[in-house]
Amino acid sequence: MASLRDQLGGLVYSTETGRHCPDCGEALEACRCDDQAEAERVASLDGVVRIRRETSGRKGKGVTTVSGIPLVEKELKQLAKKLKQRCGTGGAVKNGIIEIQGDHREVLKAELEAAGYQVKLAGG
Repeated sequence: MASLRDQLGGLVYSTETGRHCPDCGEALEACRCDDQAEAERVASLDGVVRIRRETSGRKGKGVTTVSGIPLVEKELKQLAKKLKQRCGTGGAVKNGIIEIQGDHREVLKAELEAAGYQVKLAGG
C-alpha cells in the first residue's frame, strides 16, 4: 500500500498551466483520461445490443434500457435523441446506457435493427 505522502503528493495546480488531472498528472486541457476510458468501454462490448424493461429503483415506473451500443458518448446521445423522438417520450443517457421512459421494447428493437445493429430482448 502506498504511503500517505505518496497518496497526497501529486501536483494539482500549477501557476503556468492551471489545474492538473489527478490520474495522469497532465494539465486538464491536455488530459486524455476520459477519451481512453471511453475507448476501453467501447472495446469491451460484444456487439450485441440488449433491450430490457426495468422498474427497480424507480418507484414502480418502468423504463426501457438499451445497453451494449458500440458508440462513443457524443454519438450515443444523438442516437438516444433519435430513439426518444421515435417513441415520443423522454429519457436519458447514463454510463453508456440509454434509458427511455415507458415500455417501448418492440419499437426500439425495430428501429435499431433497421440501423444495422444485432438486437436481443433481454430479461422477462
